[in-house]
Amino acid sequence: MSKASKSTSREHLKGSVKEAIGKLTGDSRIEAEGQRQKRMAPPPGAAKPRAD
Repeated sequence: MSKASKSTSREHLKGSVKEAIGKLTGDSRIEAEGQRQKRMAPPPGAAKPRAD
């Protein structure tokens, strides 16, 4: 697993945690921030070079 894919999954995980905390506490701002963070995380494998 490359360093880039670790950070990608880490960003997605952080967004998921924020979204869950927002849902549990009823804080729509934190929930929306988590959803935005998940959307902004690059997809896994985006930083990998192509093997032609």
